Amino acid sequence: MAVTLRMSRFGRKKQPFYRIVATDERSSRDGKYLEIVGTYDPFTKDVTVKKESAEKWIKKGAKYSATVKSLFVKQGVSLATK
Repeated sequence: MAVTLRMSRFGRKKQPFYRIVATDERSSRDGKYLEIVGTYDPFTKDVTVKKESAEKWIKKGAKYSATVKSLFVKQGVSLATK
């Protein structure tokens, strides 16, 4: 099973709120996930990331989307795969 760190959409119509989740890459965008790694609110630009969880999944070989990568860089999450 290949794990991906990506965003899952929540919220109401025209008021999105995103969770950054670790999920199987074959599951749907809002489907089952393994763990919630953080949140992102595009209106307030508020980003919350559990750095330990994110780094744990990256060390295990999880891929990440481009958007999640940019959020991680801004939050200071290490993207090294060692």
